[in-house]
Amino acid sequence: MTQHQYIRFALKLSYDQYLKVYQGIAKNVSVIADDGRRVAFPAGRIQSFLTKQGINGYFEMELTPENKFVSIKKL
Repeated sequence: MTQHQYIRFALKLSYDQYLKVYQGIAKNVSVIADDGRRVAFPAGRIQSFLTKQGINGYFEMELTPENKFVSIKKL
C-alpha cells in the first residue's frame, strides 16, 4: 500500500495578488516545495488562509498516491 505524500512549502501573497483570483485573472498558485518540486494547485484551496495582509506562512499539502488533493494546512 502506497502512502499519502506530504509537500511542504512557504507562501507569501499580498492581498492584491490574491485579488486577481476574484477578478478571474489568476486561477492557480505555483510554488517551489521544500524538496525542489514545482507544485501548482487551484488558488481556491488556500482561500481560507486569506487575511487583510494576504496569505503568508508555511504550509503542508497532503496528496493521495495518485496525486489527488486531500488537504492543506498551515503549520
